[in-house]
Amino acid sequence: MKLKDFKKHKLPDKPGVYFFLKGKEILYIGKATSLKDRVKSYFGKDLIETRSLIILDMIFKAEKIDFQVTDSVLEALILEANLIKKYQPKYNTKEKDDKSFNYVCIIKESLPKIVILRGKELKSVQSSTLHTFGPYPSGAQLREALKIVRRIFPFLDNKNKNYLQFYRQIGLAPDLKNKTLYLQNIKNIKLFFSGKKKEILRNLKRGMKTYAKAREFEKAGEVKRQIFALKHINDVALIKDPSLVYPKEGIAVRIEAYDIAHMGGKNMVGVMVVVENGEVVKSEYKKFKVRTQAGANDTGALREVLKRRFAHTEWEYPDLVVVDGSTAQINVAKKTLEKAGANIPVVSVIKDERHKPKGIGGDKKLAIKYEKEILLANSEAHRFAINYHKNMRNRNFLK
Repeated sequence: MKLKDFKKHKLPDKPGVYFFLKGKEILYIGKATSLKDRVKSYFGKDLIETRSLIILDMIFKAEKIDFQVTDSVLEALILEANLIKKYQPKYNTKEKDDKSFNYVCIIKESLPKIVILRGKELKSVQSSTLHTFGPYPSGAQLREALKIVRRIFPFLDNKNKNYLQFYRQIGLAPDLKNKTLYLQNIKNIKLFFSGKKKEILRNLKRGMKTYAKAREFEKAGEVKRQIFALKHINDVALIKDPSLVYPKEGIAVRIEAYDIAHMGGKNMVGVMVVVENGEVVKSEYKKFKVRTQAGANDTGALREVLKRRFAHTEWEYPDLVVVDGSTAQINVAKKTLEKAGANIPVVSVIKDERHKPKGIGGDKKLAIKYEKEILLANSEAHRFAINYHKNMRNRNFLK
């Protein structure tokens, strides 16, 4: 297809899902905050520089474009995932290994929980205990989507043991006194991720009338709030399209960076920071008080931190690991990840005598491709580690 072919299609400036087709075959499915602007971006003058070879091949073979408008960006995100699962377009499946995709999972318990798991994690969980929706290419967008859904239908997740009181304070904790209402929330979430918003609205309106007739006005009021929220979904957080931020990949890239801080081997700590889509994700930063090392053994401390981190298989795995140092740190990281069964590439940020970055060691292609993100992640890890070490040192000094 060429730009003149695109101009024949009058795409609206609305959110939705678009299809590149060859005859009746769907080659590729994508989502958009603006169908008009998103699809037009495939026909820019810088196409060769900004698109992967896979997408270039797809555009060359495509003969026409179709689309489906949605009420919100959130619903476009969900519709895209459902349609990719249904049609399995070959250029979507080529873009990313299915083990790296993300899934919304409902854990079947007396009070079901909703969590996000990656494709490679699903195999370790019994299918009988899960109800899954996906795949979703971007973990960051999926987390934002669940935040929006949670404001409409509060639910439990795998963090609730530590976060329940916090969720109560901000009005996101479900009412566990009424199991029936909670299970209704879960049912509505299933319907929503199945793309059945109209069915939810019909059920809610029917329920609101029933509560009002029974003079249960508090429950009727809550249902009325849910109806309003569904009709006025506030999905500003989803507006930033990762495929527009990183057009060369078309997918979200998660980078984890690690650093160790101490003073002469005392008060030794390690940290993990996360950069996704070129932006820091502070809610996923982790702190580690080093337990097994005596003296200034940075590589030993790094080994401990990585071993403890990758013991948490419920945490989302990164696409790239960044360490601070040189060959020794890279080798330790690679061996530790290998033992943990995590096949993830590792790079290191090499510093000069003033502790300023002077190069990136490891995979040269990745170093060039993600230089900006690697340096950002390393800088954040260093800052976070120093602050944690200072706080630890101050607390121990006062003892």
